[in-house]
Amino acid sequence: MKKAFITGVTGQDGYYLSKFLIDKGYEVHGTIRRSSTFNTKRIDELISQYSEKKILNLYYSDLLDPSSLNSLLQNIQPDEVYNLAAQSHVAVSFKNPHFSVSTSTNGPVSLLESVKNLGKEIKYYQASSSEMYGGVSTDYLDENSIFDPKSPYAAGKVFAHHMTKIYRESYNLFCVNGILFNHESPERGETFVTRKITRGIGRIVHGIQNNISLGNLDAVRDWGFAGDYVEAMWLMMQYKEADDWVIATGEAHSVKEFLDISFNHVGLKWEDYVKIDEKYIRPNEVNHLLGNPNKAKNLLDWKPKVSFEDLAVMMVESDLKLAEQEKVLLEKNLISKTWED
Repeated sequence: MKKAFITGVTGQDGYYLSKFLIDKGYEVHGTIRRSSTFNTKRIDELISQYSEKKILNLYYSDLLDPSSLNSLLQNIQPDEVYNLAAQSHVAVSFKNPHFSVSTSTNGPVSLLESVKNLGKEIKYYQASSSEMYGGVSTDYLDENSIFDPKSPYAAGKVFAHHMTKIYRESYNLFCVNGILFNHESPERGETFVTRKITRGIGRIVHGIQNNISLGNLDAVRDWGFAGDYVEAMWLMMQYKEADDWVIATGEAHSVKEFLDISFNHVGLKWEDYVKIDEKYIRPNEVNHLLGNPNKAKNLLDWKPKVSFEDLAVMMVESDLKLAEQEKVLLEKNLISKTWED
């Protein structure tokens, strides 16, 4: 049985990747950052199914603690390491640049050092990001396009991307960079724009929220489904040689288009509910990101399965159910309202 080690296992990608690898017959080992709350909500279903069987194993660790990472890798002896952990919200990286950049730079170097020194062949995956390109060009972006980071988050990711290549070329390690464009799902964090929209719609429909406050509605992204993208992560780790890969749909859509599809699905007009709030405008806006996934399509035989429209509807349907549950709990005074109007 192959072993996979995943940092950031409790995140959106960590959930989908863990589920995918377990279905492939892997034994999964994942790290959780120690905090005052035990936040495993996304993977609780996997924990209940697989933790007692030792198919899913969780550990407290931190990307900023190299000794704990090294100790874990020494004990687990994984076949594949997936580094998904980071402070992944671009807006937050402007407010807390030191922490954001530290997790994106020191963490990958610690993992790469551990992989190098472990004494066995280990494949390493680094979660790079389309944010590294900067969003200045409206052209298709591929593995050879120039990086022009516009945020602390993106700058940290560029560093990690280049360090992964340096370790690959200097030590002949199997280290890959997955340059993933925006990928969403019902498990997306609620502060990300797509999920903020669909969560808001669910609550509006059930009468527990009045408006949604957003920033730049003209921002254009290449949006895909996270469940499709973790398959691409695995495929690039199985390829005959380590390389860098753009994972995207090859389609560009604006925030307004996402609003149109999502609100239309419930028979509402977004113009009646969306407010523009300057606090959600980035200091250095990334306007347009469009990926060219031809390399992955041709060499990995990968392609996205979920369309942009189906993704939006999937997320709305999921959040309608969540809002219905929230309404019941609010009426029974079992929870307090924590979202803005």
